[in-house]
Amino acid sequence: MTIRANGIAHIQLTVNDPERCVPFWEKLCHFLEMKTLLRADDMVYCIGSRTGILVRGAPADKRDRVFDQDRSGLHHLCFRARSDDDVDAVYRFLVDELAATIVHPPEDGSEFAPGYYSVLFEDPDGIRVEVNHVPGQGHFGSGGRLGPGGEGPANDYGERGLRNV
Repeated sequence: MTIRANGIAHIQLTVNDPERCVPFWEKLCHFLEMKTLLRADDMVYCIGSRTGILVRGAPADKRDRVFDQDRSGLHHLCFRARSDDDVDAVYRFLVDELAATIVHPPEDGSEFAPGYYSVLFEDPDGIRVEVNHVPGQGHFGSGGRLGPGGEGPANDYGERGLRNV
């Protein structure tokens, strides 16, 4: 037996610098039309847009480790946008309102999925976040790896996208 998941209900992130990260995440979530459900000195939990993001400060005695996406744990999280224009709007907000560290501005990533378009940035602790748009059914549609006549699963993934080697 299998079930079809209905997305991700929430993600909880622990940060070393809650004084900077909590306001950063709250503003970002509000821009993504989420509402604050819980706000404390070192914590914020926003819900809406079919998900929830909880950000809380690490205990003071555990704040000595810097985030490293190559260590075990979270590499990055990605919000799904409804259009390329939405990705562009997020980018402008990141630059103009949040002064976010931009890893890459909006760009074509069709090597990952047909029509893939995304922006990649970091929160004040260096946690990587992406916002992307993939039109239509992506890999499940025509032209996608898992769609009718598609290549099927890839056996390699890297900077050049999904491929068979």
